[in-house]
Amino acid sequence: MESGLLDDLDRRLAHALQLDGRASFSTIAAVLGVSDQTIARRYRKLRSAGVLRVVGVPEAAPLGQVHWLVRLRCVPDAAAAIAAGLARRDDTQWVSLMSGGTEIVCFVRAPLREQADGLLLGQLPRTPRVVSMTAYRLLRRFAGGPAGWPGRAGALSASEVSSLRRIPSGGPYRPEPEDAALLAALAHDARADMSTLATACGRSESTVRRRLEALRASGAVYFDVEVDAALLGYPLTATLWLTVAPSALESAGRALAGHPQVAFAAATTGPANLVANVGCRDDAALYSYLADDLGGLPGVQQVETAPMIRTLKRFGTLEPV
Repeated sequence: MESGLLDDLDRRLAHALQLDGRASFSTIAAVLGVSDQTIARRYRKLRSAGVLRVVGVPEAAPLGQVHWLVRLRCVPDAAAAIAAGLARRDDTQWVSLMSGGTEIVCFVRAPLREQADGLLLGQLPRTPRVVSMTAYRLLRRFAGGPAGWPGRAGALSASEVSSLRRIPSGGPYRPEPEDAALLAALAHDARADMSTLATACGRSESTVRRRLEALRASGAVYFDVEVDAALLGYPLTATLWLTVAPSALESAGRALAGHPQVAFAAATTGPANLVANVGCRDDAALYSYLADDLGGLPGVQQVETAPMIRTLKRFGTLEPV
């Protein structure tokens, strides 16, 4: 922490929580070979400092939803205010300022069969301050999600991963009216105790415990670990918009999923058909990644790079200003 980077135990703890965000401190301690008190103390220190947070992230498909990635270009003095407004919306999951503060990228969750006029694009104000808007529907995720980011989730051995990994047992998701409140509480703190979750949902602890297990078993929610990429040694983050030959889309997506720089990658509709978020040490490392790693992938025809300036909302939770 003093050097501005997470130490080895911090990284191992973050990886453990990525594998099972609600694993007990005693379970994690046994796998990591340290005491329960050490793990609990380290987690609370990181959490209270705002360095690490475990969040519950709803999966779109089991909930009958789809993800859209919306890209807006704005006049320079309007982007911050528009981004702040988008971050306050319930249906946005991630909102970032990009490219010198003139561009916004946000994730939107929408019902699968929602009418066009109910989508975010139809509700944005008609203002000349928004120069252009493009919506990309996510078709297939190659990196990110429950598997996490290799740049963050590579601190444990294969045997340690096997001891902690929890795989959904399957079964369809059957919604209940109070699920929305439970998902909102998990988005704020996925490690909240059952009493806190029960109060947020207005249900008994036993009912909330049952619903949480059902949500996890069906894959309707997964737990992710939010850590500032700079503390992992990746202070430069960017979104890449790739145009890939259709015949190479699958192979290119799988290749990106194996790159440690790639935190997220997905095939999309729209002008670019593959999008990725990457983290690098500096400009030279980003250049090397673009020229060597991406440059060597068959089928990649064009790459547009947009550096991230500031993230206002992550996983449905507003960031402190």
